[in-house]
Amino acid sequence: MLSLSSVSAAAQSFKTAPHAPARNMIWTEKMESHISFLSDTLCHGRGTGTQGGAEAAFWIARQFRDVGLIPLDRSWSQSFKTANGTTGHNIIGMVPGSLKKPSDKYIIIAAHYDHLGVLNGKAYPGADANASGTAAVVLLAEMFTAMKSVGSTFGTNIIFAGLDAKEMDMAGSAALWKSIKEGRLTDPVTGRKITKDKITLMVNIDQIGSSLSPITKGREDYILMLGSQTLDAVRKNLLFSCNSTYDIGLDICLSYYGSRQFTDFFWKLSDQKIFADNGIPSVMFTSGITMNNNKLRDKVSTLNMDVLRKRIYLIYHWVETML
Repeated sequence: MLSLSSVSAAAQSFKTAPHAPARNMIWTEKMESHISFLSDTLCHGRGTGTQGGAEAAFWIARQFRDVGLIPLDRSWSQSFKTANGTTGHNIIGMVPGSLKKPSDKYIIIAAHYDHLGVLNGKAYPGADANASGTAAVVLLAEMFTAMKSVGSTFGTNIIFAGLDAKEMDMAGSAALWKSIKEGRLTDPVTGRKITKDKITLMVNIDQIGSSLSPITKGREDYILMLGSQTLDAVRKNLLFSCNSTYDIGLDICLSYYGSRQFTDFFWKLSDQKIFADNGIPSVMFTSGITMNNNKLRDKVSTLNMDVLRKRIYLIYHWVETML
């Protein structure tokens, strides 16, 4: 006789089976490897305009190329100047919804890859902030291309972006927005300009690897999504539906656990803000501020890989429902 637990496991397997090609792209060692590379000595703190920052940018471009994204305007990198004259580089690629019936709608999934660089002779690893978010974007790109490889088609294109210079007044997201506003971003499939009215959603991932936020009251498997006020009710509710339907089981909060002050503070300091300010539905996924932020101890060993995998699953399923 089947037990209740075996029936539940079978039902869960049935629900996730169509998404197996995507889910199979993520495992602990792979996540650790990605985050370790970005937070290790070669990238040397990933400061904008530094050799370490360039190493991180090259790595993201290689990952995008290898998983099958298409570069925009025939280049993975789009350079820009920060306020102090430093050159930054956004790394951008696209998963087309369909080649036979090209879509003119776009969702942007982004994370900033830069960090503090070297201060007082010491390189700041920034494993959570924001190697974790950068790794999540790379893995999500691989998940969606895996689904394309088995014949899936989408009604919306997905643009993946590794943004530079968040630590320099969010210059990377400002540069990306400016290129869209001025019509300088071109669809590599259709050759048409990617304009503001074609962007249906901007998803920013900023610090998503930790379970150490002191405001979570001891529960490790949580995720915060800020910016729900920019969404309609259907999209907002779909997040909770995906969490339940696919048995992910995260504790979801749409604010910084009830703190209006922390919610507003954190929202204003990340790369989704300029898109939201210009009328684009925009959200930020995060695991919140911890005592390791901007410290030398922000290392991969402090992150929770099991929970990070669940968070990536949830973002994947939520975005997939809107394609």
